[in-house]
Amino acid sequence: MSTVLFVYAKGGPPLGYALSRVAARSAVHLLALSTLPPTVAASAERRCASVRTATGPERGDLVSLIVSRAQAVGADAVITFSEYAVVAVAEACEKLGLAGAGASCALARDKRLMRRVWERQGIAQPRFRPVADERELQDAAAALRLPVLLKAAWSAGSTAHRIIRATDEVPAAWQRAREVMAESAELGYAELHVADAGADFLVEEIVPGTADGWFDQAGWGDYVSVEGVVVDGVFRPVCLSGRMPTVEPFTERAGITPAALPADAQRRVVALAREAVDALGLENCGTHTEIKLGADGRMWVIETAARFGGAMTVPQIEEVFGLDLIGMLVDHLLGRPVSWPARALTPQEARGAAGSLVVLAVDGAGDAWPDRRRWDFPTVRDAVPLSAGSRLSVVAENSLPDGSPVPVYDPAAGANTMAALCLLSATDPETVLRDFRTLVDALPSVLPHEERHHEHEETKKAGTDTQCTKKTAEARS
Repeated sequence: MSTVLFVYAKGGPPLGYALSRVAARSAVHLLALSTLPPTVAASAERRCASVRTATGPERGDLVSLIVSRAQAVGADAVITFSEYAVVAVAEACEKLGLAGAGASCALARDKRLMRRVWERQGIAQPRFRPVADERELQDAAAALRLPVLLKAAWSAGSTAHRIIRATDEVPAAWQRAREVMAESAELGYAELHVADAGADFLVEEIVPGTADGWFDQAGWGDYVSVEGVVVDGVFRPVCLSGRMPTVEPFTERAGITPAALPADAQRRVVALAREAVDALGLENCGTHTEIKLGADGRMWVIETAARFGGAMTVPQIEEVFGLDLIGMLVDHLLGRPVSWPARALTPQEARGAAGSLVVLAVDGAGDAWPDRRRWDFPTVRDAVPLSAGSRLSVVAENSLPDGSPVPVYDPAAGANTMAALCLLSATDPETVLRDFRTLVDALPSVLPHEERHHEHEETKKAGTDTQCTKKTAEARS
């Protein structure tokens, strides 16, 4: 039987889901670079031939750790689904002579390198500048068209994003972005292989996105993602995911599979994604490419990744199109034949639709809820009227326990301040979008009020909510 070393770190699809798909294809040894979610720890012990946790000094030379562990278990393939471990795993596979993302994997991880490659290739993207300190940020803000977006080069889940509308906002934006990256690193949401990656930033112009003219239904966000895979250096698109509008600055609220784009628009989006992925020279890995939509058919590539989309993107694809992407990639890495889609699948080929909603304490307009509430999924399930045939569930691995306070939304922390991740299945993507809008509108009124004690306890609680929620923010994409 073939053997796979599964390198786990935070982010990516839920561990329980991913592990079950890998274990169905091979014997699996788990190397955990983050503490296993409590809801998965017991099943991991049952499914895996071994579970080794490496969260201390031994992670200092991460590539050597992965190589030595792969050799010890006789791994025929090494795989990860975490943004924070893809570079280390790619380098380890190179040393082991195993199929992997390849030597250029860092181009799909460091947003500065990624953007430079696309700039040389003439691929449409926002104008940008790498920045290493506050002075460089001041110079970039003066040279680019305001407003601009400051983002961390190695982050995920919209962490440390700051919109700068005037040059006098630079000092505060720089300070807060660095603080958030430091906080995320303490909780394991940071690049694991590259030293001091949290200090690397870039700033980019905010392009004028719009969903008008792209979708027949109002309410869609102004960007989509192309989900795919690179097989022996050839990009194979699988499908498109749509979005609800983001929450300021650019925090994702929901992903919906499939995106309800007309066929011609989908073909154009996929063609741009192909250019972007091909330029990076990847070899064997999942891909997730985000593309901004503009007026008159304009498009810009925002970023791509050498891994599958996070949160419930991969489970949604399996539900809607019947494709187990994780199992298929494992088979390919093990040298088995795999029948990848000949082209990106369309809504007409889907069996219904599915979407995942990040619960944030903001309403449909992006404004903060008027009072504090507690997360309670049974209340949401029973009180919110959804469309006939729609099914709502909660992803326990990515959610706070029922009864937990819903954290105050922090724009700089992005998905760090989520309370839960909900999964919805429906007849079509338009219904998913409509039901999600209903959910977002209903949450601040149907969830139970947070019990208030004296002022001291309330103040202390507000200071700890964000830390508590960060520990559940596995749903980053």
